[in-house]
Amino acid sequence: MSKIESYAFRPDYVITPGETLRDQLAEMNLSQAELAARAGLSTKHVNQIIQGIAPITPETAIVLDRITGISASVWNRREADYREGLLRAKQRVLSAEDERWLSSLPIKELQRRGRLPGERDRGRLFEALLSFFGVADREAWERIWRGPVASFRRSQAYISHPGAVVSWLRLAQLETQQAKVAPYSVSLFRKVLREIRSLTAHGDANRIVEMCAAAGVVVVFVPEVKGCRISGAAWWASPSRAVIALTDRYKKDDHFWFTFFHEAAHVLLHSKKETFVDDGTDSDMLEDEANSFAANLLIPPDSASRLAGLATDHDVEAFAREIGIAPGIVVGRLQHDSLWDWKRGHNLKRGLHIVEE
Repeated sequence: MSKIESYAFRPDYVITPGETLRDQLAEMNLSQAELAARAGLSTKHVNQIIQGIAPITPETAIVLDRITGISASVWNRREADYREGLLRAKQRVLSAEDERWLSSLPIKELQRRGRLPGERDRGRLFEALLSFFGVADREAWERIWRGPVASFRRSQAYISHPGAVVSWLRLAQLETQQAKVAPYSVSLFRKVLREIRSLTAHGDANRIVEMCAAAGVVVVFVPEVKGCRISGAAWWASPSRAVIALTDRYKKDDHFWFTFFHEAAHVLLHSKKETFVDDGTDSDMLEDEANSFAANLLIPPDSASRLAGLATDHDVEAFAREIGIAPGIVVGRLQHDSLWDWKRGHNLKRGLHIVEE
């Protein structure tokens, strides 16, 4: 996973366009009074421009172009940069609600991942977080990330740690922006899922990225944000572009592959208007459908009837080879169905490392 530094240089000070004008006058051996006479302005007005009190208007910029030889566009740009700098340098006074919002978000972790500047000033952090989430203000953040527009599946993780969950979702969203995929095809995606199933036995999990891209589904791996307890999420970035975001929370093949096919089920079966955030605790009709899809694709129902007869590790390995999946997935199913104790069979589960901190 790449880290993208996206913070332009913004000094704590601002330089007036008048400083440039002062330097230019010195080069031309012109006094402020002489400039005023040539420009048809008062000496006081020229002095106020140089001090940054009076703005350089578009009309004044054209006059300065004629006198100094520096184009009007340069003067207009310097003036706009100066006024923007004044606004950015202005100390933001945070309300109690603003402070609570800041405290609810994993600022240090986002800084460590290079998504926020290493800043301690609360006002500047506030501004940086608005930019990170792509919103104009805190009220917009509430509408987009907490309100009805962002109709997340209400996982326990979301309810308990909303700041961590939405931060992880935003990280995942940013990771998807540059991904190139074909337009979504439901028939091709179903075919790709069958091909991916065979990867569970012996294959590189990272291959699912290119395989799903061919069917119009972006797959990204994003490290879990502390406190969010998320295994995966699925949503539609556009009507022809679906997204599956995964962590390696448990770092074992059984959990990873079940999560992937669970999220794939949301893409195949459920609304394009929802964002599905899954931490393994939800139980409703849509989550049950996704669970059933993943379970039946990995171990078809006609084969699942034989699970109760698997008594040893050797039995599991033989069964897994026969149906073409990894033994760890079979162990995970046996444990989930209470056919095996949770302590049994862990030696058959393979570790996965799919994300980089």
